[in-house]
Amino acid sequence: MKNRKKVLAVLLAGTMVAGSLAGCGSNGGSDTPATDTPVAENNKDTEQADTEAANSEETATEEGEEEVSVKSMAELAEMEYDDRCTYLYEQNLGEFYEIYQEAKAEVNDLSKRYAMMAIAEAKLLESGVLNPQTAQGGSYAISRRVPNTETTVLWGNDEYRYHNVLVTTELIKTADRAEMRQKWAELRGSGTYLEWAKTYLAEKGYELKDSYAAHWFGSDPTTWDILSTSQTVDSYATVNTYDGLLEYDCENVQQPALATSYDVSDDGLTYTFHIREGVDWVDSQGRKVADVKADDWVAGFQHMIDTNGGLGDLVDGVVLNASGYISGEITDFSQVGVKAIDDYTLEYTLEEPLPYFPTMLCYNVFAPLSRDYYTSQGGKFGDEFDSSAADYTYGKSPDNIAYNGPFLITNFTSKNVIAFKQNESYWNKDSMTIKSMSWPYEDQSDATKMYNDGKSATLDHAPLNTSEVESAKADGLFDEYVFISDTNGSTFPMYYNLYRTAYANSNDETKVVSVLTDEEKDLANAALGNANFRLAISFSIDKAARQAQRVGEDLKYGRLRNTYVPGNFVTLENEVTIDINGTETSFPAGTVYGEIVQAQIDADGIPIKAFDKSANDGIGSSDGYDGWYSPENAVTFLNKAIEELAAQGVVIDEEHPVRLELPYTSSIEWVTNQANAVKQSVESALGGKVELVLADGADSNEWYYTGYYTDYGYEANYNVTDVSGWGPDYGDPVTYLDTFLPDYSGYVTKSLGIF
Repeated sequence: MKNRKKVLAVLLAGTMVAGSLAGCGSNGGSDTPATDTPVAENNKDTEQADTEAANSEETATEEGEEEVSVKSMAELAEMEYDDRCTYLYEQNLGEFYEIYQEAKAEVNDLSKRYAMMAIAEAKLLESGVLNPQTAQGGSYAISRRVPNTETTVLWGNDEYRYHNVLVTTELIKTADRAEMRQKWAELRGSGTYLEWAKTYLAEKGYELKDSYAAHWFGSDPTTWDILSTSQTVDSYATVNTYDGLLEYDCENVQQPALATSYDVSDDGLTYTFHIREGVDWVDSQGRKVADVKADDWVAGFQHMIDTNGGLGDLVDGVVLNASGYISGEITDFSQVGVKAIDDYTLEYTLEEPLPYFPTMLCYNVFAPLSRDYYTSQGGKFGDEFDSSAADYTYGKSPDNIAYNGPFLITNFTSKNVIAFKQNESYWNKDSMTIKSMSWPYEDQSDATKMYNDGKSATLDHAPLNTSEVESAKADGLFDEYVFISDTNGSTFPMYYNLYRTAYANSNDETKVVSVLTDEEKDLANAALGNANFRLAISFSIDKAARQAQRVGEDLKYGRLRNTYVPGNFVTLENEVTIDINGTETSFPAGTVYGEIVQAQIDADGIPIKAFDKSANDGIGSSDGYDGWYSPENAVTFLNKAIEELAAQGVVIDEEHPVRLELPYTSSIEWVTNQANAVKQSVESALGGKVELVLADGADSNEWYYTGYYTDYGYEANYNVTDVSGWGPDYGDPVTYLDTFLPDYSGYVTKSLGIF
């Protein structure tokens, strides 16, 4: 059984910092985890392995054999769905996949691993199946939240933990915020920033409060069971209810939580954690229900796999025999490499050495579960697990989970509020600065509500759209209090449907119904099956003009991203020499991931500027500029595509334009404006040979059902979409690139209309 990892809703990538979907993952607002929409789990049983596509590729392209010829639309239409998906994957992503599998297999030399993954990403970008658009954050905001007192690590769930966050009674001035950010950079890693910040704030006349009107949520949580979901809308609330083995502090340094220490075997395969004693599990009323023991992580790991909630892929091939248990080949969970040696000693055994394994432990896939409390709520394990059973109540509400973390959930009212109070039994209660939190619901239908809520302290942190920026200026608050939020690791691309078969929403065939004729549908599929055509569309999208609709002209470049994996995500620890198009090319220690991506793209002669070495004060970056938009390149690649498609009998000209449908929702002003900006730039660049048709989902739910909520690629109701993104789950590029795995294993392959 294959599961999907978390994905981000577009509404989190805007001016909020939502969490990654998971990813994690996000779009929508500023630098706060706002709303995320659910990602549907993949319940399709399959015995096919991830290597199937690779094996098929070998049969088609082995030395001495010719590549598989391009199939006509008629031939594709006659193929069985799985066969067509495999063919489309091989044709469009086969080169990426081959290189990427080699990179994943390299576990001893991390620098070589990262370099090979960068080469794979270059091939991914050159395939044109996606066009990276933005990061998350990089927008205007006002806030009482003290800068860098929340965790800002790029992966996992810790960015949503708030027990040590500092919040002031008044809005923080922009100049003071800038000074504090600078000091954080100086003190990072010293463990002294929080205390310095408290002193600084007192000297500046700020008062701290013990409550936090935190962020907002735009869709209700679907479950309160942290181990059964890969959706940010679920995890960003529930992560405050439990502690795991380790966590990142506000200086982004990993610290002990419920593991006081750990040991690693000489072969790198066994991690032994020493569990903190004297920690309680409590119910929603704060009443003790059990002691925290090592077995809670064993129970949690089995339950996570049993639920098939989208987290299993993260441990597939990581923890010993997890793959076999996920697939059903192993039914005896005791064979899986997670064991309680005694009450306070926990052991994980890995399939192979993974030096980044500790970074994975701060994601909910490794959360503990009170076995006793779970069974008291009707929970069972293995073949007996049945969440639909009449007596199964675990995770159905905040009153049906056990807590060992800093907060208890005291109130959840649908589309209204999520309220928290301090857990009086929390083992680290004395370190907490926040005693209560309230998260209001916000659907973004009111263009100025978040600003007004931020000004009145209904929200302590409010991202600002263009209308709200003007309100802040009119109120005289802009110059003194408005700041630009940091970007994070979430990436929001445009995706292209390689073979569209759905022309209405899967949940309701009367919603977002296509206006294309049968001939136009066939022409769109033929065109998007061509890599040069997809690149032509990507080169024609003015990303800055699109972003200006969300964050204004002043900030339209700041949050742009040109790679899928952020260019600075990992850095080579050692010098690496790799083959780039037959030339042995060396990269010194300290080289960042994006620089290698760019080297391969340059060698291939594709005019994509994925990484700019001169950006970010010479540090280099894949963010903050548009390295794709070029009407000239768009025309060049369109002409290449037209010539190639003509050889297949496909005609594209002014009389036979390619009409592509892009879903959006008219219920959100900035989304509407962004869609129109994309339409204008594409049609302006491609001169009557391509038309973008905007398909309105009247509300965000309809919009999400065009693709984000769908289970499978064949349900994707679009030719082009920007409805979702991806955020990282741990500190290795695989956390992004695995989303492009074939055979139902990768989330993003679904976004391409396949698997």
